[in-house]
Amino acid sequence: MMMKRLQSFLLLLMFLAVSGCAHVVPKNLREQADPALTFRQVSQHPSEYGEKIVIWGGDIIETVNQKDGTTLIEVFQRPLGWREEPKETVASEGRFLVLTKKYLDPYIFRRGRKITVVGEILGEEIRPIGKMDYRYPLLSTKQLYLWEEYYYSPAFYSPYYYDPWWGYPYGWRFYYHHRH
Repeated sequence: MMMKRLQSFLLLLMFLAVSGCAHVVPKNLREQADPALTFRQVSQHPSEYGEKIVIWGGDIIETVNQKDGTTLIEVFQRPLGWREEPKETVASEGRFLVLTKKYLDPYIFRRGRKITVVGEILGEEIRPIGKMDYRYPLLSTKQLYLWEEYYYSPAFYSPYYYDPWWGYPYGWRFYYHHRH
């Protein structure tokens, strides 16, 4: 009896661990995307890849709502990890634009937030960055995933407090916070 409960508990624990590591892009959309098509290829000649589906991600630079009710998001491209989450790295191959057919609040989709996009390549749009013109690949969204924000905050230690986690009484401890 006790062994069955333990097995059930372990099975439940394993299921929860695996489900927390799932892809954010549904399987049907991943199958439609062309994994061999790189951001670098598309950014050189975006109009040659019209109607291809890609999965890209990065950091939001700017979110602008248009008069027609659509939203245009400028994204600083970053390589994606195995869950399609943009990696925390300085590596980037450029920028791209994402067009959604609905209003997205710029406060929520603000600068610095990580985003993953499944989109159809519409072509390109030339826009200025500083004093130069930049060729942006333009995507129409099929799915948009905004990643949770996390930040670190230091918690002050009292020198009279013994922390069993670290095993010594002095210093700072950093807590991992989830920001809604």
